Amino acid sequence: MSGLRLAALPLALLAFVALAVPALAQGRYPSRPIRVMLPFAAGSVSDVTLRVLADRLGARLNTSVVVDNQPRAGGTTAAAAVLAAARDGYSLVTLSSSTAISVSLLKGLPYDPVADFVPICGISTFANIIAVSKDSKYRTLNDLLAAMHARPGKLNFGTTTVGSTNHLAANLLKSMTGQNFLIVPFRTPGDLVTAVLRNDVDAIIQSYGALKSAVEGGQLRALASTTPARTAYAPDVPTVDEAGVKGFDVVTWNGFFAPAGTPQEVIDTLNREVRAALADPDLKQRYADLGLEPLPNTPAELGALLRAEIGKWGRVIADAGIEKQ
Repeated sequence: MSGLRLAALPLALLAFVALAVPALAQGRYPSRPIRVMLPFAAGSVSDVTLRVLADRLGARLNTSVVVDNQPRAGGTTAAAAVLAAARDGYSLVTLSSSTAISVSLLKGLPYDPVADFVPICGISTFANIIAVSKDSKYRTLNDLLAAMHARPGKLNFGTTTVGSTNHLAANLLKSMTGQNFLIVPFRTPGDLVTAVLRNDVDAIIQSYGALKSAVEGGQLRALASTTPARTAYAPDVPTVDEAGVKGFDVVTWNGFFAPAGTPQEVIDTLNREVRAALADPDLKQRYADLGLEPLPNTPAELGALLRAEIGKWGRVIADAGIEKQ
């Protein structure tokens, strides 16, 4: 080998190292903070749920997991921001049962939640509870349904805003039981509780977390849970299915998603670490205190859940004749 070629070896080696070091640095995930766009306001159940998880996930990943609340435009702002970002795992979004509803409810949805996003891992699920005031004569859901049958169109069922999960759950109950009752939407869960305590409505349906303090404080009586089986955090509350409405199943859920094109190794890392964080006993207790259960599923399971919910709520919206907003 000539002296010139020997002299060139160190330079070539240095050049290789110079190119390899940035590549290795880029390959370490995560190497900087991760931002999670949340399409709900600060202080909401979804916000508190995510922040509890973000702290533990950040500790496991040795970085910060920053929650960015973007509740505007029915959650489309949060999704659009993530789709505009680099597909590198540093910009994530939480999609939920509300996302599945929005496909059939919102006009001109600017993204396809199935095609434009990749599922990572579920975060939590929570039940909706059918409740009445403590002074109500209805002791069970069967009592309420019998009264609806005896007085068609006379009883009122309170929910929050049109298109919310609990609003559609009331419509699903109406469809599956064949009972004729009036569904009255209110702006906030607080307004809903006030309405039933004032006897403005006969019954309400809302997330257990939002009604938990009123139920535990004795102001409200929980008649039934909308989950397919009794929940760990409200084991004494029977299900709608147990009341004879077989197959009734409404569970509000949320989960992590990344924009399509995010590397598979990043998805795998996040799924592994999110599931490990959700297994933490302290987190499980915090979730139970909030009326939640962890949802540590696989990307395939989360994707299947999203697709099933889109179909389910599309049928409910069509049957109820709810116009696109």
